[in-house]
This record gives sequence, C-alpha cells and structure tokens, in this order.
Amino acid sequence: MSLIEKTGAPIGSYAPDFELPGVDDTVHHLARYLEQYQIVGVVFLANHCPDVERYVGRLKQLQAEFQSQGLTLIGINANDAMQNPQESFEQMKVFATQQSLNFPYLRDVTQDVAHCFGAESTPEVFLLNHQGAICYRGGIDDSPEDPSAATQVYLQAAIAQLLAGKPVNPEIAPTTGCPITWRTP
Repeated sequence: MSLIEKTGAPIGSYAPDFELPGVDDTVHHLARYLEQYQIVGVVFLANHCPDVERYVGRLKQLQAEFQSQGLTLIGINANDAMQNPQESFEQMKVFATQQSLNFPYLRDVTQDVAHCFGAESTPEVFLLNHQGAICYRGGIDDSPEDPSAATQVYLQAAIAQLLAGKPVNPEIAPTTGCPITWRTP
C-alpha cells in the first residue's frame, strides 16, 4: 500500500457502522463496541493468507496486552467465498478455533463494510477512537516474517499513542499481505 490516502473512509472521518454475524453465532454491532471500549481495531483478515497466519499471534498478543486498558480488536473477513471456498463462514469458524482467537471474527458477506472502510488487503487495520473516528490505517509492523526483526511496530505504537491521548503518528502505514478477493459482477 502506498502512503497516499486511499478511497473509503479517510483518517479523521467516522468509521462506517456495521452489524455483522460472528463465528460465535451472534450479531456484532460496531456501535456497541464503541460504547464499551476506548479503542476499537477493525482488522480485515483472511483464512488463507500467509501474512495473516504470520501476524495472528501478534494480534492476539496486542489484544491480551491492551484489553484491560480499553482496546478490542474485531476481525472481519470480506473475501468472496464463491471464488475461494477457504473463506467461507464455516472455514472462518475452523480458523478461529485453530488459531484460538481472543477477539471476535465477523463475516462481511456483502463486502459493504470492506468497501466503506476502503480495505484492500489482509491483514489491514483501521484503529478507531472511542468516538468512532479513524485514527490509523495500515499494517501491524514492518516484519511479517520475523516479529523479533520488526523495527516499526506501527499498530502497537498507534494503540499506545491513542491510550495516552496523543495524536497517532504515523496515521497511515504500509501493509503487506493478500488482496481482498472481491465478488465479480
């Protein structure tokens, strides 16, 4: 991803509200999370993307580390399951169980939420403050292959800055991963 602002919801704008089914068989509302948490991280994920597999442990670690301070992550899968059956809701449940996710994993079948955010790849994170404004968009860190080699921990730094009441810098960071599989017309 280039550092140029993409289409979708820009930094500083309010995130699009959503109601999506989760692998826990309940419907999840973004507005409810914003009422409960100071920071919500919307993370576009995929079941089959190698970079998601590399980063899922780091996402779980961030969730565990910052949950008591008012953070929750919400994973969303918007990939077209018709083109890639590994992305089906049933496979999402398998992925969530195998990975022992400690945050909700939701299905965006219509891809409307992904389009409204302007999501392009997996994993891609949109960090929202407690008012629902997008404060950060981008990757998790600069080393998908090796967490210990990361020199830029973009997401962790953005979370810490928001919790400290500071502006997020950088607001946009590069992502690595797989492109979202969009439905064909």
